[in-house]
Amino acid sequence: MTPVPFPDLLPALPEILLAVGGMALLMFGVFTGDRSSRPIAWLAVLLMLVAGALVAFGGGAERVTFFGAFVSDAFSSFAKMLILLGSIIAVLLGADQNERDGQARFEYPVLIVFATLGMMMMVSASDLIALYLGLELQSLALYVLAAFRRETVRSTEAGLKYFVLGALSSCMLLYGASLLYGFAGTTDFAGLATTLGTGEPAIGVVFGIVFLAAGLAFKVSAVPFHMWTPDVYEGAPTPVTAFFAIAPKVAAVALLLRVMMEPLGGLVDQWRQIIIFISIGSMVLGAFAAINQTNIKRLMAYSSIGHVGYAMVGLAAGTAAGVRGVLIYMAIYLFMTAGTFAIILCMRQKDRMVEGIADLAGLSRTRPMLALALAIFMFSMAGIPPLSGFFGKLYVFLAAIEAARDYPALYTLAIVGVLSSVVGAFYYLRIVKIMYFDEPAEGFDRSVAGEVKAIIGVSAVVTMFFFLFPAPLLSAAATAAAALVKG
Repeated sequence: MTPVPFPDLLPALPEILLAVGGMALLMFGVFTGDRSSRPIAWLAVLLMLVAGALVAFGGGAERVTFFGAFVSDAFSSFAKMLILLGSIIAVLLGADQNERDGQARFEYPVLIVFATLGMMMMVSASDLIALYLGLELQSLALYVLAAFRRETVRSTEAGLKYFVLGALSSCMLLYGASLLYGFAGTTDFAGLATTLGTGEPAIGVVFGIVFLAAGLAFKVSAVPFHMWTPDVYEGAPTPVTAFFAIAPKVAAVALLLRVMMEPLGGLVDQWRQIIIFISIGSMVLGAFAAINQTNIKRLMAYSSIGHVGYAMVGLAAGTAAGVRGVLIYMAIYLFMTAGTFAIILCMRQKDRMVEGIADLAGLSRTRPMLALALAIFMFSMAGIPPLSGFFGKLYVFLAAIEAARDYPALYTLAIVGVLSSVVGAFYYLRIVKIMYFDEPAEGFDRSVAGEVKAIIGVSAVVTMFFFLFPAPLLSAAATAAAALVKG
């Protein structure tokens, strides 16, 4: 009997580090209690920084391990760097906020570490089983984070809704994966691409793609699987909401790109129709449903749905340029969203969080620098040049127009995207109007943690001055896209 060779662990070294480090932090917290929540938060940040250094050190060379189930390449490295950055921001935002609210529990950074581990496994998955393992590892941690403040009804309700709907989406994804396995006889991405990419697909394969796309659409909170997003964003603690809006969103979009472009790359004509429907629905709903919102976290929930719709425009193109556009969009989205949620965390009156958009009235006179930063993020999300948000939309729309020569329906998609941006600009600019032209409301508390100030400052600078130094991001995104879309 031939012995099974031991897999090469070097490609998965960042994930192994997070797994071991996360368990060590968990044991440290168990023995020291909640008084160690702040040191554990900083240790978690250090752990993720080291993991990021290992990802960067690994470079963009493609390496496969665990019998073909795990791949490390330029695409996964790009996505992992964004995921780690988003997770670090979430830990820093939560460290001070949880102490202020009397919720300083050591489990918060530990759960983020394990969720990050699941996300990194997702974007490196090269097998449907590995994909599901990473997805569920991430989801289990997120279910607990959503209900982190278990003594409040809203947080418990958010966690329960997310858990029930997440379980439903997992069932749909598993059913789709089982259909693809039944017709292809393998769960390996390379095997699926070889088997499914030849000839006209069977109707069962098309159903498998539909269910698989539906399960993944839930994870990115795209229409029509967005129903959990507003309630969970509003009910979860604000640092958790910020985490939901940044890292898991980036990971799920990266996973969707890998699944559609690698194993299903030969069936682009079948799944492109699904992506176009999801994209149009998300852009339109995100533009119109946010108009009447009075809670800023619910507004950001609908905004995130709209942003996913814009990102899907690039995926619908089905080209390397489209993937590049999506990666650029998600990198820019990360900074805009992180800065906005950091400002939302500053919305405290008499040491109590407020979430009403009306509470921002006259902010330019009571906290001018805070109002300026939020105005930068709102203008950027609206896609107004020369801010970074404009370039994010520009690259995905250009990719769709270029691909429309072969698939004219993409012209319609791009036009709907531009019109949705115009409608969406209304509620972003309304916030700027409230801050600069309404009579001042009660001022916000001035005690803001240094970490929060740093996140606001860095995010505002990146958002404002991206157009001066776009080359590093554009080059990295192009390299990552080329690794995913070969030939």
